[in-house]
Amino acid sequence: MTDQPSTSAVLIAFGGPAAHIALMREEVVRRRKWVTEQQFLDLLGASNLIPGPTSTELAIYLGYTRAGPPGLLIAGGLFILPAMLIVLAFAWAYVNFGTTPQATALLYGVKPVIIAVVVQAIYGLLRAAVKRVLLGVVVSLTLALYALGFDPLVPLFGLSIVVVVIENRQRLVRRSGPSGPQPPAGLLALVPFVAPFAANYSLGTLFFTFLKIGATLYGSGYVLLAFLREDFVQRLGWLTDQQIVDAVAVGQFTPGPVFTTATFIGYLVGGLPGAIVATVAVFLPSFVFVALVYPFVPRLRQSPWTSAFLDGANAAAVGLMIAVTWQLGVTSIVDALTAALALVAAVSLIHFKVSSVWLVLGGAIIGYTWRLVAFA
Repeated sequence: MTDQPSTSAVLIAFGGPAAHIALMREEVVRRRKWVTEQQFLDLLGASNLIPGPTSTELAIYLGYTRAGPPGLLIAGGLFILPAMLIVLAFAWAYVNFGTTPQATALLYGVKPVIIAVVVQAIYGLLRAAVKRVLLGVVVSLTLALYALGFDPLVPLFGLSIVVVVIENRQRLVRRSGPSGPQPPAGLLALVPFVAPFAANYSLGTLFFTFLKIGATLYGSGYVLLAFLREDFVQRLGWLTDQQIVDAVAVGQFTPGPVFTTATFIGYLVGGLPGAIVATVAVFLPSFVFVALVYPFVPRLRQSPWTSAFLDGANAAAVGLMIAVTWQLGVTSIVDALTAALALVAAVSLIHFKVSSVWLVLGGAIIGYTWRLVAFA
């Protein structure tokens, strides 16, 4: 059956995209030999070149390679569905029991560990993303623009296009005509249309907000933090910083793609209909982009235009992660114990390579125990 790897991978794939990719490689390259190592790397590279969650798009690509359009739907759907159902159960429990002393005690210890998990992601991504001075400048400018209140899309797309222009200036000169330099049409296709939304809650606003996020987000799933805070805390006012951290904690704690954080947030603001709408919206662009880009995969990796755009987007994404992690850390690290938990978790993740799942569980146990003793 063509759907087994997607289902089994997501049910046991704790630890984020790296874990998902490793499990998929084990299943489809080494064990089932459905694709070669080089084909797998080509598809992974193509997943990095389009917006959306990388590991989910890789699963969709692999399904497409194995069984065409039906495989695309089966692999993508079964990769997302188990994680969505698990997160939905957590969201229901959070809404019904999240304000009890027991739940508060658990989250007290979990939140600083989640901040450390994001710091680990930043640490790894920063080294990979800042490959030259220009990309370091992009990270710095992203921090500055975010601090000045600009929408995350401004540095993400604006600075990426600047990188394309700078690194391909000689090609642009050769392409110049009477009306000046013309960027390649394929690059413009990567910048989706973003429409304004109403301020009051509605399923339509929820759908288009998550559709925008799914269609424009580059980099790690943790970059989702920047978009969630910008849209749901600052612009719409539907959630608090505390709820955003809780949502990401559930997305990290459960197996499967971190983007199922959308399921949790959808349930918080709109119940079961909101959870379904948010999940469909945030993942829908990935299916569309994969179907459109798949025929061009062999050429994408060799294009100086898409390569430069991806470099700029990755650097801007890391800058956004740093900015938002600092802000959310302020709401999660509130005393000496939470500071110690964050520090120990960060060192354990970065230096000792301890699984984030065990650290999250440990943080929950320590937080719960400490609160029981402190308030006994």
